[in-house]
Amino acid sequence: MKLQVVNSPFNEEQVKLLNELLPQLTGEQRIWLNGFLSAPLATSNPVVEEVTPIVKIIAKTVTILYGSQTGNSQGLAEKYASALKDNDVDVTISSLATFKPNNLKKVTNLLLIVSTHGEGDPPDQAIQFYEFLHSKRAPKLEQLHYSVLALGDSSYEFFCKTGKDFDEQFAKLGASQIVPRTDCDVDYDDTAAQWFSAVQQKLLQQTDVADITTTQNKTAQGDTTYSRKNPFYAEVLENINLNGRGSNKETRHIELSIEGANFYFEPGDSIGIQPENDEKLVDALITALQFDPQTVVNVFEETQPLKDVLQKKLEITVLSKPLLQKIGAYTVHQEFTKLLDDSNSWRDYAKGRDLLDVVEDFAPFIWDAQKFVDLLRKIPARLYSIASSQKANSEEVHLTIGKVSYETKGRQRLGVCSGSVAERIQIGDTLPVYIQKNPNFRLPEHEDTPIIMIGAGTGVAPYRAFLEEREELGIGGKAWLIFGDQHFVTDFLYQTDWQRWLSSGTLSQLHVAFSRDTDRKIYVQHKIEENAVAFYEWLEQGAVIYICGDKESMAADVDATIRRVIEQQGQKTPEEAKAFVNELKQQKRYQRDVY
Repeated sequence: MKLQVVNSPFNEEQVKLLNELLPQLTGEQRIWLNGFLSAPLATSNPVVEEVTPIVKIIAKTVTILYGSQTGNSQGLAEKYASALKDNDVDVTISSLATFKPNNLKKVTNLLLIVSTHGEGDPPDQAIQFYEFLHSKRAPKLEQLHYSVLALGDSSYEFFCKTGKDFDEQFAKLGASQIVPRTDCDVDYDDTAAQWFSAVQQKLLQQTDVADITTTQNKTAQGDTTYSRKNPFYAEVLENINLNGRGSNKETRHIELSIEGANFYFEPGDSIGIQPENDEKLVDALITALQFDPQTVVNVFEETQPLKDVLQKKLEITVLSKPLLQKIGAYTVHQEFTKLLDDSNSWRDYAKGRDLLDVVEDFAPFIWDAQKFVDLLRKIPARLYSIASSQKANSEEVHLTIGKVSYETKGRQRLGVCSGSVAERIQIGDTLPVYIQKNPNFRLPEHEDTPIIMIGAGTGVAPYRAFLEEREELGIGGKAWLIFGDQHFVTDFLYQTDWQRWLSSGTLSQLHVAFSRDTDRKIYVQHKIEENAVAFYEWLEQGAVIYICGDKESMAADVDATIRRVIEQQGQKTPEEAKAFVNELKQQKRYQRDVY
């Protein structure tokens, strides 16, 4: 192995000297030299870079656990496990759903990577482990050295709560930190890399070393150069409104060309789109701020005009409590102070409003353009379930995007990405996209396993991919779709597809619920209840349940209904029904893609 100037912190003369010396060293000399050089690091505070030296570690064992809803935590866990294995670390990697909590007593070094779902909830696969660790049955863990990487979304009040809870509970049980917990927002790549580098550095201080190597910063997608940080610009081939005339909704069917992207995806995966803010909203915000749109500001180590930054880089449409608290430092407005004092007041105000409202409602502010942009975070990518099979459409990817549109305070508001797709994106335009793997929403490994697909509105998108994949592979089997929307005539998304698959046998059963067609509102959970006997029979036959759609209303109601059906049809107590559902989740027979 030869050092190069381009992959090391040394200049050309130093590299030449090192390359002359290193080949002459014995193994014992290398170990001594590395130990000698690493000693000062124990008392220093080295700067962590995105691509850092990794050391080969002898006789070190590490367990990596992950709790993931959409696959981000799992992806990072697998990436870091691979990096450690490449450097002779004995790594065990496991989902929190399958790891036996009592085995914590046998673990010495633990890395936990876990996301927070919605308003502070653990992801589905972490619930049982979370409950165990917070119960009286949790063991003392004085032997455990651990570190937590928490993934979350700072637009939610309980940002990274699951990771914080795990961190605190490990400490209460006597465990000691390898490095402090790191909390990551939706744009987590660099922050997560820094955490992992810090973990490696700490392990280096504790262990003998045999050799120094350098690792390259691999992309999240593995076999492709395109990623969230380097998206592929996909041409729009089709942009169709799926809803009929008179519908209250606008749902766009988008077809994108991915020719040349070298993407690989499976049914259940998502496409991430990097959106831009509406130019009209940006202009209105800059006018209200009384800033010059051409004022140069520095964001993410780049210098650009204010208008470009607000349109292409920074989030301006979501009001979170952390953001409002930061803004509070720049105003003496009495009403703004009252807004933050009451936990309900800020929520009521933030709902449906954006930064333009804040600037108009609570001026004046004592900030300049640079201080203002320093408050804001990067525009998060928007994830959409893929609605097509790559086996059937090798150079295309199809999406189902519901337009978000509403009025607040006399002003029409649009979703950042969905509004753009519905109103501004034309055929021939390009969208910056990347693949987001979701290993927690997958077709069964065994083709003859029955599947029950439950979804409302755009939540039906992945099921189109499921059935298109099964059709392409010639899989019949038992497949049951329970779909809901508002009106049969205008909102039966992909109706001809479902009917074609019913005729061919790819889909064996279809039940629909249209909530606005009768006086009594009928939802998907009512169709489950109406077919409770068949539903439970399918479960006894080994069926996998899939739920996709709105987390707070639809998914919660469906979950309660499924538990009730299991109670009644299986003659179980509520506790037994809960345990039955938890067992389904552990067996990957109860999968959710909810938002």
